[in-house]
Amino acid sequence: MPLPPETASGNLASQREEALVVEIHRATTADVELVAPLFDAYRRFYGRDADLALARRFLADRLANGESVVFLATDGATPCGFTQLYPLFSSLSCRSIWILSDLYVDPAERRAGVGRRLMEAAHTFARGQGAVTVELETAHTNTAAQALYEGMGYQHDLEFRHYVLSL
Repeated sequence: MPLPPETASGNLASQREEALVVEIHRATTADVELVAPLFDAYRRFYGRDADLALARRFLADRLANGESVVFLATDGATPCGFTQLYPLFSSLSCRSIWILSDLYVDPAERRAGVGRRLMEAAHTFARGQGAVTVELETAHTNTAAQALYEGMGYQHDLEFRHYVLSL
């Protein structure tokens, strides 16, 4: 996605970031109604059918069972983005790792630093848990996300291959 043009008073992306009053907090089951529409939009972005009821149930179950950690970004009372992490363990380092499974920012709020702030919250959380890494994957075609990740220090793993077995 191209950067917005420069203006006499500075970069439009910087102005947009300053205009937002984004708060980020760790979501609880009380936040499911706020996160679910964003989660449903995230799933649609990756080609899944819209199913808000499924999104609600899935998030409610993960949060109620302590199976994931979700950070929610709000602009005032309006939800504008989220990230979801899942815990794993590394047998090689004998420490925990966190999978940053989902990151989504409402299209109207993109290019304003919301995704970066959500990721920073995830990093802070993972460090506080003593994790050795935060890992993620994204579609080969999602170059905007790749630029964000690489700009934040993520490195494309060339040592290990990732395999999937559909069940």
